[in-house]
Amino acid sequence: MAAISERVHTAQDDWLRLVFTLVGREVRDSLRDWRIVAPIGILTIFFPVLMTFVADLAVDWVNQYGPSIIGERLIPFLLMVVGFFPISFSLVIALETFVGEKERKSLEPILATPLTDTQLYLSKTLAAMIPPLLAAYLGITVYLAGLYFFKDWTPPLTLLVLIVVLTTAEALVMVSGAVVLSSQTTSVRAANLLASFVIIPMALLMQGEAIIMFWANYGVLWWIVLFLVVVDAILVRMGIHIFNREELLGREIDELNVAYLWRTFRGRFCWERWFFGLDIQKMPAGLRWLGMLGGLYGRDVPAILRRSRLALAAVVIALIAAAFIGYGYAESYQLPADLLHLDQVSTETFTEMPSVEWIPEFTAGWVLGNNVRSLLLAGLLAVFSFGALAVTLLMAPLVIVFFFVAQAARAGYDPILFLAAFVLPHGVLELPAAIIATALAVRLGATFMSPPQGVTVGEGWLWALADFCKVFVALVLPLLALAAIVEVHVTPHIVVWAFGG
Repeated sequence: MAAISERVHTAQDDWLRLVFTLVGREVRDSLRDWRIVAPIGILTIFFPVLMTFVADLAVDWVNQYGPSIIGERLIPFLLMVVGFFPISFSLVIALETFVGEKERKSLEPILATPLTDTQLYLSKTLAAMIPPLLAAYLGITVYLAGLYFFKDWTPPLTLLVLIVVLTTAEALVMVSGAVVLSSQTTSVRAANLLASFVIIPMALLMQGEAIIMFWANYGVLWWIVLFLVVVDAILVRMGIHIFNREELLGREIDELNVAYLWRTFRGRFCWERWFFGLDIQKMPAGLRWLGMLGGLYGRDVPAILRRSRLALAAVVIALIAAAFIGYGYAESYQLPADLLHLDQVSTETFTEMPSVEWIPEFTAGWVLGNNVRSLLLAGLLAVFSFGALAVTLLMAPLVIVFFFVAQAARAGYDPILFLAAFVLPHGVLELPAAIIATALAVRLGATFMSPPQGVTVGEGWLWALADFCKVFVALVLPLLALAAIVEVHVTPHIVVWAFGG
């Protein structure tokens, strides 16, 4: 046993030694080029000095009008900014990780090494992370030194640790995304253009962090750190999964073949006719359409749901969590007990809703259109968030529902009766449809991270898109239509019967 354990440790040491050997070589090559190091170094030092000057002017100007707290909150925000900007303009190193070597004709010797695809990808990613992180830490250090010597200001230790960890997490996400782009593009120009899909979302996140920073709600920033760590793990896993050295070396240009894309989508969208084992061709001509329905609902839709079982489980777990979140908010934000007068609910309560300007007419068409728009938006957002935003969009209304369920219980009403009257009549149709559509939307986003075996990322995504469109039209849309009719014409009467006068 000792000999086996020793061999395992030796193999692990050799595996890591090969990785760090390539990391050292890549870092030395990056730092050897003064055309890269000089601009990064100059901007990294100049920008914090400029921010120190800006912070000094801003604090003095704000103090003239009394609210000194704004100036005090501005300094930590600028500390976060000076860590972010060096990462953004040193991202060029990560963008050139693979495609830059390919254009310089220096990629073939690296690909010929005995390293596995995983070792090669991790080595390149780690090497690309070191210069941006060094630049970010240098910028933070210069800014803190300026504040200490010119403003006699030092951040609390907890705030400093938070800023450093947050900056590190942002750098890891941006570099991981840039390396994925570099491994999947055919030119540095294309990689630089696609880098906007990395920089812009992070810049928007920075704006949200700025609002949180001004409110000094630092606990939320730690949740953002956790979110960024998860995103980084997803990006690294996705990059390793789709990385292929043979394709990287052989791919010269990515041509947009619309005809091929359409054929691939149509092939995945079509299904085989089936009707309980009968020969469709021997059926009467007027009944052969049953084969299309039988194949769709008897075989194809169940097969799609089986393929989506992990996504379905994830959505259900998220909705259970949403129920607890709604109850938690009800504990923290309690409504006045006399606000809910359910005994005064009548049919006029629902028919008079359109008289309020900002509430549209309560019709089945409006309810159906609203639900369809929400689920299609979830599918779109899933593509840009690996499915996370689709789940979040579905969780939001459930949080609101259980918030009011808890408030109704606090006001003395039966929460089960409240849920059964207000939600259950149409919810038995609407909620399963929403869960199925959201799970398929999650697959749309998750396909980028883990495409099916034997297909490319693009083909896997078209497969997921075909499944989404097929099930949405065949199953989700009919369920939503029935749910809208029930919500408008049945649920109000049940509510009046259960609570009203």
